[in-house]
Amino acid sequence: MADIIATKVADWRAYLELTDEALLAQCEVDRFRASGPGGQKRNKTDSAVRLRHRPTTLTGEANESRSQHENRAKALRRLRLEIAFQLRAPVSIDPCSPGVVMKGTLAALGEALSTGRWAMSPKNPRFPLAVAGMFDVIEASGWQLARAAPELGLTTSALSRALSDEDIVFRAANERRTALSLPTLHADR
Repeated sequence: MADIIATKVADWRAYLELTDEALLAQCEVDRFRASGPGGQKRNKTDSAVRLRHRPTTLTGEANESRSQHENRAKALRRLRLEIAFQLRAPVSIDPCSPGVVMKGTLAALGEALSTGRWAMSPKNPRFPLAVAGMFDVIEASGWQLARAAPELGLTTSALSRALSDEDIVFRAANERRTALSLPTLHADR
């Protein structure tokens, strides 16, 4: 599915750099009642939010909070991460010159890797951009972490830790590996 979406969307990375308001303007917003615990207010108000990004058809949803405003912010963050996980940009890895990928990779990825390890908080607004760059390199390496790690300037275990630090990133990486019939990664926690 990601290959189909990538052909429709010329420069999808630009979506990750948009302000919240600009990205939200490109979305269809559904408000609905969330089920489950939360008291009477949860069952009487439309506090859950689902965002459908029209250009990519990807979605982000949140219903944990009784506040529609908080749920919209969480759904927007999840949409950004979904764009980062699902859409790929071709990256060339030349086996003769290690580290060549970094020259053309996002500044956010360079920022996340500046210390020789993954050093970007999920709360950083550039986190989805950095994750997208990391996924591009791993995808170009056939999801072989031992091959992708040197291109990112990391050890294999540091790359594995970077993938397992954030649950949503870890799940997305394992979904992709499963789709490629590769064994799932184990959390380094």
